[in-house]
Amino acid sequence: MTGAREAEPAADAEMARGAGSAADSAAVTGAGSAAGRAQGAPAAAVKRLVVVPDGMADEPLPELGGRTPLAVADTPAMDALARSGTVGLVWTVPDGMAPGSDVANLAVLGYDPAAVYSGRSPLEAASIGVELGPGDVAYRCNLVTVVDGVMYDHTAGHITDEDARRCVAALRAALGGGPFEFHAGVSYRTLMVWRGGRLVPCTPPHDILGRPVADFLPLSDELRDLMARGAAALAGVRPGTSIWLWGEGTAPSMPRFADLYGLRGAVVGAVDLVRGIGRYAGFDVLEVPGATGDLDTDYGAKARAALKALDDHDLVWVHVEAPDEAAHMGSLCEKIRAIERVDREVLAPLLAAVPAAAVLVLPDHQTPVRIRTHAGGPVPFVFARADGALLSSSSPAPAFSELEAERTGVFVDDGSTLMRMFLAATG
Repeated sequence: MTGAREAEPAADAEMARGAGSAADSAAVTGAGSAAGRAQGAPAAAVKRLVVVPDGMADEPLPELGGRTPLAVADTPAMDALARSGTVGLVWTVPDGMAPGSDVANLAVLGYDPAAVYSGRSPLEAASIGVELGPGDVAYRCNLVTVVDGVMYDHTAGHITDEDARRCVAALRAALGGGPFEFHAGVSYRTLMVWRGGRLVPCTPPHDILGRPVADFLPLSDELRDLMARGAAALAGVRPGTSIWLWGEGTAPSMPRFADLYGLRGAVVGAVDLVRGIGRYAGFDVLEVPGATGDLDTDYGAKARAALKALDDHDLVWVHVEAPDEAAHMGSLCEKIRAIERVDREVLAPLLAAVPAAAVLVLPDHQTPVRIRTHAGGPVPFVFARADGALLSSSSPAPAFSELEAERTGVFVDDGSTLMRMFLAATG
């Protein structure tokens, strides 16, 4: 199996992850034919789709009879791919790195996060056209709700774009004009740039839901003061809304996807993080009306945009944030519903419209509903032909879920190699 190794039995999966294997090295070498196209080989004829339902992976839940939301959800399109393709588990987050969408999606695209990652916010800055100089530091500036000193909601009630822009205007008026800049993003996901600033470790607000914020304030008097003054500035604009800084980073340096793999790519995604990764990767970043980065996103519009992009791109990356947002809300029903809508309204139409395409489907990371935040650990993946034709080497499963992926025994312990595997197996 190119790019993977046979894991131990399910009960020993963790042990299997720690073991090295000569097959891993051979797999990367074998996948090099796809990457080698960057050296001037002919353009790819196969159209490829990478569909990422953010945070879809979860843990077995008692209320679901010991099954996961993905296992319970009605996903005939994903299951069809599983029956004819290669199914397994992949670690998208390297050891020692936080399980975030930034690191995980870089790995999904075939980048080594340990080599290219410099923080989440610089990627988001790229999405909205904010340039960072050598001494500048970007921070995600969440609009949040803090009640009685406790982090109540990391989204400020899923604030609308319009209200968020009003908040950013107030922050600029009260706090701007010096080294601090504020920029609107999508909904609660705003950006702060500290020109000539410092990297200060910060805690993601979705990691401290229901906990006292005083225990997690950044160890910087300047940033603490900025956050306190930010809350005061917003009191007259949107009472109860505060700011929370995190995701600190400097401008990254990463090669273009086309230079690595010889493929022209496009990205369909609403959140700035994904769009920023796309820009640094050299992808065409598509504008999709109705794509919100939330539960109310227009799934069908994303599918239509991806289908159109395949006309003049080799690979289209489709990112859907909704399962992750539902998990952060702690809503099991909404998470299952989001997974089913991805399957029914995004994946199924694409498989029907482009039967000769090759498709890779996987969540970027786990977001268990129980803990309402991201978690480390492997996630299930499947790649196959859209028309169900068997690949020359495959490890099928009767359905697509975490458990079925584990049962195949295919385990990829370096997520950045999965893209090469996918390209080599479907090229």
